Amino acid sequence: MIYAGCVKHFTYTRRDIASNHTPRQINRNLIFNLIRTRQPISRADLARISGLQRSTVSLIVEELIAGRWVLEGTTGKLPRGRRPTFLQLNSQRAVIALDVHPSQTTVAVASLGGEIVAQSLIPPPSNVNSAVKAMVNGVRSMMNANKDRSFDGVGITLPGRADLDQERLVFAPNLRAPIDDIKAEVEKATGLRVEIDNVANACALSEVWFGESDGMHDLVAVHVDEGLGTGIIANGKLLRGESGMAGEFGHVQIEPSGPLCGCGNCGCWETTASNRAGLRYYHEIAPKGGVSTFDALLRLALNNDAAANEALERMALYLGRGLRMIASSLDPREIIVVGDFTSVWHKFSHIVEAEVHRNCISRPPVIRPSYEGNSARLRSAVALVLNEGSV
Repeated sequence: MIYAGCVKHFTYTRRDIASNHTPRQINRNLIFNLIRTRQPISRADLARISGLQRSTVSLIVEELIAGRWVLEGTTGKLPRGRRPTFLQLNSQRAVIALDVHPSQTTVAVASLGGEIVAQSLIPPPSNVNSAVKAMVNGVRSMMNANKDRSFDGVGITLPGRADLDQERLVFAPNLRAPIDDIKAEVEKATGLRVEIDNVANACALSEVWFGESDGMHDLVAVHVDEGLGTGIIANGKLLRGESGMAGEFGHVQIEPSGPLCGCGNCGCWETTASNRAGLRYYHEIAPKGGVSTFDALLRLALNNDAAANEALERMALYLGRGLRMIASSLDPREIIVVGDFTSVWHKFSHIVEAEVHRNCISRPPVIRPSYEGNSARLRSAVALVLNEGSV
């Protein structure tokens, strides 16, 4: 997991042992995450997989049970000896996830294991200045509808960069509603701890908490939506930069004569490889096509519509060019693409990968999609809470 800006993640396919010199908190998180990924699991199996002493495992488990993070469940059967009691996460403890999107906002309840239990869209307010009030009401309504659960916090993902010290947005060119005080207002309304971050950073954390990444190698999460952002874990750290702007590859100029970007420049990567770019390409190819949403464009492509395929091929080409820029400059082990485009990954990934490999000066990274769509953003909000929590 990420502690004080550093990544410490234990894979479950190898015996990565937390030694006696490892902080107790890391051992505690190791046991928590083994239970999360392998539940139901016995204390004996926890000791065997983690490499920790049985006495250490038992002490940590008792602390997790006392804190109601973990519950004892069924009892197993053995040919001889004491029958093991299996452990599982407390399904009544949960996190509120709030995904703020330029076109819609989603609120959800998620389990400690990252499972989305319930979700709903927050209706857009008639006045953009009422956006924060609408979001707060949405969070409270979701909590009221799930009173049987105990909430450990609220995770909020944003399509822009936030100053975590000042708790305000510093860069969100695609977000039209003023929500600078969203964190303070949600905390005031719910009494819960609120963690807030850029959605791409949160997606990078989510890959370490819930995904296939072991957190011990450099990775970049690329969130492709109306805009385009990246979250970077390199050399064991989530990179933020001096002013919190690290990872804004979406606003690196790709085409000097390209369209005007929301940041004020022309031809930024996100103007060539975002969902809005894909729609623009389609309208240039088929002016009378009548497609108004990216979801509709994806459906056309899945039905082998020629114009839709051509538009998404062009989008894939520019996506690959930007990923080559990331590969050459950061040399990550893997790049994970998050967003609706992954639903057609099987049709266009070869274009993306070919462009990444073309004249790439570094060893090409593994490029893979996160197929969860909207759920990936919601689960990343959960990762924000767990990462800063006291599990």
